[in-house]
Amino acid sequence: MLLSTGSSPWNHRRIVLWDPEDLSRPLYEEDLDGSAGVLFPFYDPDTQMLYLAGKGDGTIRCYELSSEKPYISFLTEYRSLLPQKGLGVMPKRGLDVSSCEVFRFYRLIAVKDLVEPLSMFVPRKESGIFQEDLYPMTAGNQAALTAQEWLQGIDRDPVLMSLKPEARVENPYAEVSPDKNQLGQLSSLRVQMCPAGGPVTNSYQYRVEKDFLREQLAYQDAKYAFDVSDLSGWQPDETQSSLWTYCCTPHCCEPEENPPPTAETELLKAFYRQQEEIRDLKEELQHRDTRIAQLEQEVKTSVRTAL
Repeated sequence: MLLSTGSSPWNHRRIVLWDPEDLSRPLYEEDLDGSAGVLFPFYDPDTQMLYLAGKGDGTIRCYELSSEKPYISFLTEYRSLLPQKGLGVMPKRGLDVSSCEVFRFYRLIAVKDLVEPLSMFVPRKESGIFQEDLYPMTAGNQAALTAQEWLQGIDRDPVLMSLKPEARVENPYAEVSPDKNQLGQLSSLRVQMCPAGGPVTNSYQYRVEKDFLREQLAYQDAKYAFDVSDLSGWQPDETQSSLWTYCCTPHCCEPEENPPPTAETELLKAFYRQQEEIRDLKEELQHRDTRIAQLEQEVKTSVRTAL
């Protein structure tokens, strides 16, 4: 099935469910409200849950999809007074399965320059127990294809993983480590024919790659000009460091030298501290403007007295 979001002829936000084999008439359609914001659909194939979040408002609607009528069933709705400008989601492998968390949003609140996490939970009587019906096998973080296989047109399903703690699922696809022959075959796919129409030779391929690298380096030098003798603004490249130690927070991967707050009270303290700093800066700017106005008035008065 296909789901589309948009507006009706009466400028009402609408969701429509279609059959891919017959697009002449929709299977289901519903008008939601009269807001003008764009709807962001988020679908969870593991639980067949659909989340509709509106841009510019603070509502997130939750639905359950099924292959039989009525196809879409409304579950619940989240409302907030703070409008959201955009949303991001946490991958399923980052959820807290012990508390039956099935989805997590990160709401971008523009009015407060804040990213607010919002979790969706399924209430269960027994907490701390892994619920297999809520967490089936889901897409993992291992690639099912190499770059060479993808260029050759091979298609595979994603490698699945279990969200159950301490569970291990083997990769069903054989892991092939790239060697020099594979890299040579991969680079030979970049250029198929010479300008003259003849077969590709190693010397021609080398010249093409060399010219391409020279062009890229010249572009980088022209765009980011710098003097090697001046290293005052140099900073180490942290992306190349593989020896970081991460703190043991449930879902955060931050360096241990600057760990994030782990409790809600600490988050609130940090938020209020930032608000106080912003307020102090605004007061300083206001005093500066007042002082500038006073100095301008004194200059005008002195000029008038001199005349």
